[in-house]
Amino acid sequence: MTSPAPHRIPVIRLAPAAPDPRWTPKAFEGEVVPFAATVFREGHDAVGAMLVLTSPSGETTTHRMSLVAPGTDRWEVRVRLDETGRWRWHVDGFGDEIATWRHDAAVKIDAGVDAPLMYELGARLLERAAAEASRPRSLRTRLTALAARLRDTDASPAARRALVDDPLLDVFDAHPLTRLSSSSEPRQLLVERRRAGVGSWYEFFPRSEGAKRLKDGSWRSGTFRTAAKRLAGVAAMGFDVVYLPPIHPIGVTNRKGRNNTLDPGPHDPGSPWAIGGPLSDGSTGGHDAIHPDLGTLADFRAFVREAAAQGIEVALDLALQASPDHPWVAEHPEWFTVLPDGSIRFAENPPKKYQDIYPVNFDDDPEGIFAEVLRIVRHWMAQGVRIFRVDNPHTKPLSFWERLIAAVNAEAPDVVFLAEAFTRPAMMQSLAAAGFQQSYTYFTWRNTKGELEEFLTGLATETADFLRPNLFVNTPDILTEYLQFGGPAAFTVRATIAATAAPTWGVYAGFELFESVARPGAEEAIDNEKYEYKPRDFAAAEAEGRSLALYLGILNRIRREHPALQQLRNLTVHPTDDDQVLAYSKHLEARFTGTGVDDTIIVVANVDPHSVRETTVHLDLAALGLEPGARYTVEDLVEGERWEWGASNYVRLDAFTRPAHILHVVRRPDASPAGAARADADGSPHAS
Repeated sequence: MTSPAPHRIPVIRLAPAAPDPRWTPKAFEGEVVPFAATVFREGHDAVGAMLVLTSPSGETTTHRMSLVAPGTDRWEVRVRLDETGRWRWHVDGFGDEIATWRHDAAVKIDAGVDAPLMYELGARLLERAAAEASRPRSLRTRLTALAARLRDTDASPAARRALVDDPLLDVFDAHPLTRLSSSSEPRQLLVERRRAGVGSWYEFFPRSEGAKRLKDGSWRSGTFRTAAKRLAGVAAMGFDVVYLPPIHPIGVTNRKGRNNTLDPGPHDPGSPWAIGGPLSDGSTGGHDAIHPDLGTLADFRAFVREAAAQGIEVALDLALQASPDHPWVAEHPEWFTVLPDGSIRFAENPPKKYQDIYPVNFDDDPEGIFAEVLRIVRHWMAQGVRIFRVDNPHTKPLSFWERLIAAVNAEAPDVVFLAEAFTRPAMMQSLAAAGFQQSYTYFTWRNTKGELEEFLTGLATETADFLRPNLFVNTPDILTEYLQFGGPAAFTVRATIAATAAPTWGVYAGFELFESVARPGAEEAIDNEKYEYKPRDFAAAEAEGRSLALYLGILNRIRREHPALQQLRNLTVHPTDDDQVLAYSKHLEARFTGTGVDDTIIVVANVDPHSVRETTVHLDLAALGLEPGARYTVEDLVEGERWEWGASNYVRLDAFTRPAHILHVVRRPDASPAGAARADADGSPHAS
């Protein structure tokens, strides 16, 4: 078997691309995607590159690509994709005859070498272009006229030389003249709905909302009806997704007590992830049942409707595991691992042990397990759920998720799956590439300036074609030392970075109350809500100034108002002179914003929650869409002050009063630098 002949003009290293050809790279509706390829040829003649893009509805457009930097042979063009579905695309590389002639003509004519020959060559090229029927008649007439002027020996040398730079020649940018071209292999790009890539998540336990301790020490659980009352507060903070931990019956066998102990009290509710337990009629229910304390299936549907009325989608937990009391254990013992002593292996994540949970073994009946999980997902889809947060997907076969997500999205392309996989990069990234629309990341463990610079840059560049990060700041299982000992400043900084560095972020209830006391020897909150009821008085905390809720609402408002923050791939890190001050920007050109004006946000954060930092921030003005040496106005979107800035700017950040700035580059005509305010005595940023 012979290999296909190589292209005369190689077109290689196409992007966007997934880690393996079996998977399709992806974007979300409204995302600005950089398409790129390496295009080159032998010799010194100019080449060009053209993106040919076909939408899911069949419309084909062409987009001239630009050279990223001289000598790189890397070409790129950015396109905003506003239609969901599978896009088809390829890149055409071609010999750019007009660009080659213009370069050679300029050099030779200015040097007094072969000038008549260069004018004649140019005239012949224009005549050839004018003969192409695909060009508009009026343009062909103008090209013929320009060719005649190139041959006009009576014209002054300056007039003829100016024709090499005639603006009419710019029409060849969109419609080049070439006899030599090559096409890359065809590619696909999956564009999914906007919520797959943009959202603000809030997690809470329905059983804690409205829960009450009774005089005898027992508890009355919160219900879907009482939890629905919390939705207005969540919406007021600007969150548009509410994620609920498992809402199913909880096992009794090996039930965990407070703080993950093995000796539960009579009133301990158990972990919601120990799925499968008694129902009110004496039977047992599993993944398709509602915990009787929470209400009925009708109550859940009412909760979903109330959330929708508040502008919120409901995300449901999908945890493929079972308590010892789950119906699966009796009906499908082959779905679990039996140890030599006859017991079933329980779940472990050393040193953690989960004696109340049996992990599913996918080896003995993969078809049966697949059919059951697909049935469960369809069941909850029928109740109005379109988002699933998947618990520990990295402990299940990658092929299972690839098949399941493909099957669900074939029926309902709007369903979103979030992978809760804190694991090795190969598995985490492959889960994303295989179909998961969103992924948890290592964000909670990236806290220093250097760690964050590397991490955020990687999210925006290295993995952006297939992995969409959801930057949760905390979870019931994760309370990092940074939050344990950083005080309110640490909570403020982490929320600021999560909300501005990626278009999707999340908060677990209690974060806004600065809950920071850890269980000794563990990286999780003491009195963990996984094992007990935890009612919170949010209103009292806000009234007493012990809440971050107002600031979270400001962050989400800023996110809604600034399209630059709704993009993933546009982050640029900028250097600062202090190893504790992080600076980055997100820039979106006017042609993509929908407002006709560039949108640029600069974030400067003091990542040391215990100090006051003064430093100089050095900005790459080109990354902000500004000319070298430009002076411009920035507005602090939290406090409202304005200052005049340049390329290097002094900043003072007090961890205890103002640990971060979220700055908007003002581009309105009435906001000229001449009218910008100067620095205040409190050390707010100003021009250096």
